[in-house]
Amino acid sequence: MKKAPKIALIGNPNAGKSSLFNSLTGLRQKTGNFPGVTMDKLIGKWHIESDTDAEILDLPGIYSIYPKSVDEQVVINILANPQHPDYPDMAIVVVDASNLKRNLLLFSQVRDLGIPTILALNMIDVAENAGIVINSVKLSRELNVQVAEVNAKKGIGLNGLRLAVNKTLETKYGSNDSLPVDYDTDLVEEIKEKYGDTDDYHALLWLAEHDNLKQFDEKQRAGFDQLQEKYHWDTQKFQAKETMARYEVLNEIVDSCLHQSPVEEDPVITWSERLDKVFLHRFWGYFIFLGILFVMFQAIFTWATYPQDLIDSGIASLNDFLKTQLPKSQLTGLLTDGLIAGIGGVLIFIPQIAFLFLFISLLEETGYMSRVMFIMDKLMRRFGLNGKSVVPLISGVACAVPAIMSTRSIGSWKDRLITIMVTPLMSCSARLPIYTILIALVVPETSKLFGFFNLQGVALFGLYLLGFFMALFSAWVMKLILKTKERSYFIMELPTFKAPRFNHIMLSIWNSVKAFVHEAGKIIVAISVVLWVLASYGPGDAMQQAEIKVKTENPTLTGKDLENKIAAQKLENSYAGIFGKTLEPVIKPLGYDWKIGIALITSFAAREVFVGTMSTIYSLGADVEDQDATIKNRMRAEINPTTGKPLYDTALGFSLLIFYAFAMQCMSTLATTYRETKSWKYPTIQFVYMTALAYISAFIVYQVLK
Repeated sequence: MKKAPKIALIGNPNAGKSSLFNSLTGLRQKTGNFPGVTMDKLIGKWHIESDTDAEILDLPGIYSIYPKSVDEQVVINILANPQHPDYPDMAIVVVDASNLKRNLLLFSQVRDLGIPTILALNMIDVAENAGIVINSVKLSRELNVQVAEVNAKKGIGLNGLRLAVNKTLETKYGSNDSLPVDYDTDLVEEIKEKYGDTDDYHALLWLAEHDNLKQFDEKQRAGFDQLQEKYHWDTQKFQAKETMARYEVLNEIVDSCLHQSPVEEDPVITWSERLDKVFLHRFWGYFIFLGILFVMFQAIFTWATYPQDLIDSGIASLNDFLKTQLPKSQLTGLLTDGLIAGIGGVLIFIPQIAFLFLFISLLEETGYMSRVMFIMDKLMRRFGLNGKSVVPLISGVACAVPAIMSTRSIGSWKDRLITIMVTPLMSCSARLPIYTILIALVVPETSKLFGFFNLQGVALFGLYLLGFFMALFSAWVMKLILKTKERSYFIMELPTFKAPRFNHIMLSIWNSVKAFVHEAGKIIVAISVVLWVLASYGPGDAMQQAEIKVKTENPTLTGKDLENKIAAQKLENSYAGIFGKTLEPVIKPLGYDWKIGIALITSFAAREVFVGTMSTIYSLGADVEDQDATIKNRMRAEINPTTGKPLYDTALGFSLLIFYAFAMQCMSTLATTYRETKSWKYPTIQFVYMTALAYISAFIVYQVLK
């Protein structure tokens, strides 16, 4: 088999680059990190010949090779450094055929870096609907590169793209046309002499972007500064001059290769414009967005109930079956109350996470997410954010880690920092298991609002809204603290509305569920097993003494009642019980007992561990003949020893919900904040302010409702 060529997909945002990547690679793709950068990259395999699979690298969207944000800097660090491990053998520049002139700027810059380049004309159908006809043969001749017409959304034109790739790989032809702008050749020669032999455009790129290029050390960057001073070089003037010169050349080429005829009716563009009048309305746009979110959470809670109940009862039945069939031993307890209970804590929430990502993918696929960014920009600015902050905040509904990493598209450091600090307040999928079980305990299942809406879904929607508004309030406070004269701008191109591609949606759901099971699942199961050990053993002979004490104080108690009483006393005297008892005085004002304290401690590894912890704690000593001993039923049956009433009443339930809505209980998020800010100062502040906010809010809720 031939050596796999490395092909980079490059393009403007919303040009269809990621759609093309999915069409080329399908399920043969994986996620990794760019070397030295904590940012995800997508790599896939594309079969280009009978004996060759190309490695496709999907790079973040950029408008030009002069970066304005962190994710754009990642792309330039690759293209500017032929020694970079991700430096491509070839680039496919994906352009929006309906907006050819603007998209060709990036193409011409990549081509002039000497990388063998192919031009992929995407969205040909949109161009045709707008009456735009492109002579791709003439365009190929004028630009001196292979040109392929594709429809990435429908997977049309991939064979033509494959032929263009193979032809370009055979010739290894990098165009590197002469630059359409004058420059000081003496300056370029001195750069080559000091920093390595390269082409002129690479030398000029190094000079312009040396502060952002990781291939140079501090001494080399200082050398570039000296060259700029020596030759009176002005980077911004050169970039502006180059851009204008390129457009002058490109406009002439496009005008000669493009014909636009008037069309009487354009259903695609017309419908997008009509829909935008509604979705971008300065008043109704916000209500439509809230309405969509409301329906989304109603559906998540309602649709996921049936498969969740099946999984929950299935795990309980399996545990009961194993306890009756296997000999009573510590190994059986580890298997049932530790391992299987932990696995159940993972599997039960797969339906809700799948539905959550289904809706998020639908919003992205149709183009509505871009409209949300646009309408929210004006509101966000009042709180120290901008429209681009919406993407991390909405992504935070899935997971705060990639959401914080996505802030790299925000050019302003102040806006980016505030977004990083408040994004964890958005209710992520890790909180969903906690919300689900607690809402089921304190919100009546059969209640209907106005005879139509499920009250549990309303409660879930309210918690997500609460997180969003608290994120805005926290951002406003930080805006007052972080005083800066830096101004931020929000510029974006709205894509046309499109029908969702369900194969891409299914791929997104599959990857998200798989990531949850692999990443969160490993943590939940591991902690469940460790917790079982801590809950099954105690210091010295504490466990034996606990059993003796129960038998002495309850001489008439026999059978299952005695066993359950002994199990409860042993748990209280175990290592886990000691930890919980130590924490109890601190959390008592919130209404929590030592068992909940254990769950709070384990939750700091990952929030979703709360449910696995409660499952393990309440599995110990459970009646094996109770075929309906699900985690919800066991928690519902827990009695408050002080009042004699159910422990999980309205006051305690909502106190816990509010605590988990605001608390920072995710080590991965704190680590990501550190990596993105390069300082422990900000994750420390993040942890302290969110924990304090959670404690105070939960205290107020409990004291008011009890």
